[in-house]
Amino acid sequence: MYWLDPENDQGPFPPVEFALSEPDGLLAAGGSLAPARLINAYRRGIFPWYSDNQPILWWSPDPRSVLFPDKLKISRSLRKSIRKGVFRLTMDEAFEQVIKACAEPRSYQADTWITAEMSAAYMRLHRLGVAHSVEAWNGDVLAGGLYGLGIGRVFFGESMFSRQTDASKTALVYLAQRLQTWGYGLIDCQVRSEHMDRLGAESIARARFVRLLDKFCVQSGHPAPWAAEHSVNTSTGA
Repeated sequence: MYWLDPENDQGPFPPVEFALSEPDGLLAAGGSLAPARLINAYRRGIFPWYSDNQPILWWSPDPRSVLFPDKLKISRSLRKSIRKGVFRLTMDEAFEQVIKACAEPRSYQADTWITAEMSAAYMRLHRLGVAHSVEAWNGDVLAGGLYGLGIGRVFFGESMFSRQTDASKTALVYLAQRLQTWGYGLIDCQVRSEHMDRLGAESIARARFVRLLDKFCVQSGHPAPWAAEHSVNTSTGA
């Protein structure tokens, strides 16, 4: 196991090829969640994921789940739901509320990986214009949303939540459409899930993922703060 120096936020990560195959993608431990460390990690295809009783653990799984914005799939039922116009979409208007909601225990798990330390770290990145949120509102009630990091023209998805049917899916559809308009090349979904696969995500080799990061992360991204500009377009998507 490679241990990172918590006093050196600029210290290098080991090559992602050194990540373990079991557990899949475990690369390093220790270090800190300072902005420089986190941005450097994501830029290289690495992300933190750990629990309160663990040191900071850094991962780079192979394969990697990604969603290319132009390959977004909108199912017939979701398209119908979106057309009802139940949700009002915003961006970067309620980041703290979104991350708190994402950290709440789910029906299928008692605890959360979004610790207080993690929440504080992403709040710092949001204030720096690096972390962003998409919110789905039903009236004045936050019904769902998601958050992640924007580095260059890549969006690194972190977590999403839904308190009403299709709220988080609608937020993701809106995000993908905005990113496509802005010329973003990739949404990182980290690890495969059936939920994301149904929306068009696919698994690619880690080596290809790193090459895509090298291509898109160096490009200029959309300036912060992000703002919603129009409603969800149901005429696009498979």
